[in-house]
Amino acid sequence: MSRRLLVILALLALAFAVLTAVAVRQGVLAPKQETAAIGGPFQLVDQTGRTVDQSVLKGKWSAVFFGYTNCPDACPTTMFALGQAEKLLGPKAQDFQTVFLSVDPGRDTPKRLAEFLATDAYPKHVIGLTGSPDQVGAAAKAYRVYYQKAGTDAAYSVDHSTITYLMNPKGRFACVIAYNETPQQIATQVQAAMAKGDHADSC
Repeated sequence: MSRRLLVILALLALAFAVLTAVAVRQGVLAPKQETAAIGGPFQLVDQTGRTVDQSVLKGKWSAVFFGYTNCPDACPTTMFALGQAEKLLGPKAQDFQTVFLSVDPGRDTPKRLAEFLATDAYPKHVIGLTGSPDQVGAAAKAYRVYYQKAGTDAAYSVDHSTITYLMNPKGRFACVIAYNETPQQIATQVQAAMAKGDHADSC
């Protein structure tokens, strides 16, 4: 290969690198990024008043949902769908649980969670979690969940994310269960994940 050709190739490579850098800076191209991890350590209190941590997710498939007991629509709708999906799982329901994590620690005491989760149409295998504002905030951050108090009077509401996270029996993220999926769709998704085994990282 001639010296002249080597120089030309080197100049072309340099030009490509410069153009790529400019494209990334201007947003035409985006650098490769790692997908943000979902889940992580937490310390909260369940509906019986017992202090628990992320180990409550171990050994079962867990549908983790962040909501609050005074929620007028998304929370009861999701809990109803998960309750019916649990029934559709049949014997496999023994390996499945719902984890309802309150984003309203000011009102959602363990007692209040226990009353809310006792609704007949909701999942039978369910864990309710609450804690201090800092503890709830740390858990929400670990799960990339948005929530924001709306209003200042006693009847305030809480805006929050409405997706559900399916975690495998190792306590690791498997997939998202979208809001407003039917019980049959949820059950099918959970069964598909179960079929892949407890190392599944997708549904």
